[in-house]
Amino acid sequence: MIRLLRIPGWWIADYAYAVHWQVHAFFSRLDPAELTTGHLRPVVVLPGVYETWRFLQPLAQALHDRGHPVHVVEALGSNRRPVAEAAAEVGDYLEEHDLQDVVLAAHSKGGLVGKYAMTLGGSARRIRSMLAVASPFAGSLYARWLPVPTLSIFSPRDPTILALAREQTVDARIVSVFGTFDPHIPEGSRLPGAKNVELDTGGHFRVLADPRVIGELIALSE
Repeated sequence: MIRLLRIPGWWIADYAYAVHWQVHAFFSRLDPAELTTGHLRPVVVLPGVYETWRFLQPLAQALHDRGHPVHVVEALGSNRRPVAEAAAEVGDYLEEHDLQDVVLAAHSKGGLVGKYAMTLGGSARRIRSMLAVASPFAGSLYARWLPVPTLSIFSPRDPTILALAREQTVDARIVSVFGTFDPHIPEGSRLPGAKNVELDTGGHFRVLADPRVIGELIALSE
């Protein structure tokens, strides 16, 4: 009952957070090249659908401040392309910049892109691990009723979702962090075989600001 009473508040806070950081992303003029300096393990950020890398700027900035070079795959844009195509762009970026021992920091669809990239021949050997926040590893039943290709790919019956579920060899190198309630992913983001971290809060976007997210990312990266 207490959890049910908290859901409306989580909804409001979640979308307030999303709006705030989408507006911030629109006005931000930070050059991503400024984040690529550092002496520690490289991190590549992977945003969710309809998000640019700037939506993850707080995580990127926090890691860069600790000494990690943080990379942005600008070719992803707002991450509306099919998962396989987006993963290929990630792989190409890793090859082009000769990045090794990389940690992926992903949100939502970015987690699907990241896991796919971890299975590709060229990029798989370059990726050490991934932190995925609120990623729909089992899809979202809501996608069945969304007649937009960009969103319908999240259907639990989508071939890519099913293929990624069958590909379990990389799951042990993934940390999946998610809230106790996600308004976009009723199935949740628990990934069998991965380290699953359930936060005592709800939301799809605002969970990015939870201290445990940066804590788990730091633990993976250092």
